[in-house]
Amino acid sequence: MTLSLAGERDCHNKSNFYLLIKDLIETYLDRNYLNNRLQELPQQFDRPHPRKWAKIEWHQLQSNLIVGIEPALFLAILKGAIDTEAPIRDYTHTSRQYLDPIHPAMAEFVGGRVDELGNRSSKGIWELEESRHAPALIAIYQQLSGERIQPNPKLARAYQPTNCPNNDLYRHGLSRIATEYGATCLYIWLMGHSTGTLQQIIGEMLRDEINHLIKFWGFGVWLYPAPKGHRFIRGCRQLLPRKSASGGNLLKTYYRMLSVLHWGEWSWQHRWQLVVTFWLVMQRLLVWHYSLNSDYLKQIFGILPARFTHKH
Repeated sequence: MTLSLAGERDCHNKSNFYLLIKDLIETYLDRNYLNNRLQELPQQFDRPHPRKWAKIEWHQLQSNLIVGIEPALFLAILKGAIDTEAPIRDYTHTSRQYLDPIHPAMAEFVGGRVDELGNRSSKGIWELEESRHAPALIAIYQQLSGERIQPNPKLARAYQPTNCPNNDLYRHGLSRIATEYGATCLYIWLMGHSTGTLQQIIGEMLRDEINHLIKFWGFGVWLYPAPKGHRFIRGCRQLLPRKSASGGNLLKTYYRMLSVLHWGEWSWQHRWQLVVTFWLVMQRLLVWHYSLNSDYLKQIFGILPARFTHKH
């Protein structure tokens, strides 16, 4: 019997899958942990430092660590994740451009420093942490398959400003949060289908995704406040039906993600497992979201600039 990193459940018992997912969510999305990740963001502005991964015994990676899914499909999903994670440099460059006129410190956290000529002089913490994922996924793929793989990065959406940078950042931020949320759910699902060293490596990437999701989410709620989170919910609705120059279509974001993950090859059971994972993770995030009152956020980030107190 092989136990999960979260809870004392047998990873090889298929009937335990949903209990495993709940255990993983309880462990990795613990409310105190989420609060700590948000509270450290201003510290990253002053003393930036990437989160360290635990030591990994890469030589222990074996295909028998894949649980409840055909290894070929698991590898196909990894390949899709590699292609999604690979263009992190382009992601950070775009996000930094949206953030720079609004909050230079957050722009530096995301995309690093840029000199007067527009040349980058350092990487941002977000990029440093996210840039570990594609190499880790490639190492997993190659060790489990015995084959070399060449990433085929998806095209990152370019910076498309309008005459309203506040709204541009708002919509881009929602899209970025949606992407981090999708990655969080996928890695939790993959952890439910893995054990041992394989589960540990995916867990490290999951920690990074949760860390960034919470920082972007909490920062956004502070910067664009609204009673009971209505602005956040309204923003998600705005992303659903149409596409704008500065934002994106939320449904298209997830359709694109699922297509690169070879969704058409998934069994209905595996599809339903991922849907349930999305639902359970969002439930946990919304409970945390509604705890983000203005006084708490003011303690973390300070007084909100006056230009952000109007509706968007």
